[in-house]
Amino acid sequence: MNRRQRRTVITAAVVAVCLAVLGVFVVLETRGEPEVVESSGADDPRIVRDDSHVLQEAPDGSPVLVEFLDFECEACGALYPAIEQLREDYDGQVEFVIRYFPLPGHLNSRNAAHAVEAAARQGEFEAMYSLMFQTQATWGESQDDMSPVFRGYAEQIGLDLAQYDRDVVSDDVAARVEADFQDAQSLGLSGTPTLFLDGDQLQPRTLGDFEDALDRAIAAG
Repeated sequence: MNRRQRRTVITAAVVAVCLAVLGVFVVLETRGEPEVVESSGADDPRIVRDDSHVLQEAPDGSPVLVEFLDFECEACGALYPAIEQLREDYDGQVEFVIRYFPLPGHLNSRNAAHAVEAAARQGEFEAMYSLMFQTQATWGESQDDMSPVFRGYAEQIGLDLAQYDRDVVSDDVAARVEADFQDAQSLGLSGTPTLFLDGDQLQPRTLGDFEDALDRAIAAG
């Protein structure tokens, strides 16, 4: 795929995500109408905590892009390839952070988050994160419990299954996912994906918007 084709694909994905955020592409799932609380900036611990999962590191002082996501959310799935390309394009310049925000309207979103967090306990956060989006079409929107499917993913990426079985149902994993969920709620978030760049909510409408925002943040650093 040449650069022009790649930009077209990524732009389509980013536009789809932005339309989703605006409620045009899909109806975002909601959990009531929480009070919207303004972020206090890049140092707001509700956006990034010490234990937040860093998908890709960058040197201290680099811009930090945070995504609150739901693994069953179609808009999050649409954003996934764009994020992967941006990670490649901004490697070593932007830090990418993932936060769990499993929406109650999706039957398996919290199960998926628990599976990813259980994988993280064995150092395989990224592998399980990627598998969830790569396979979303096969399990998303199912009305059945997909936990056995997720266990199959754990086996596929080589996890210790005995440890996975303990972790995925543990209070520690549940509390870790819930902590992210509560941070999202306290920020007034009600849909996914929601993006923050250095503490400010980011709503790009095109790939150019996304790249411009990252470029400005890098230059400001």
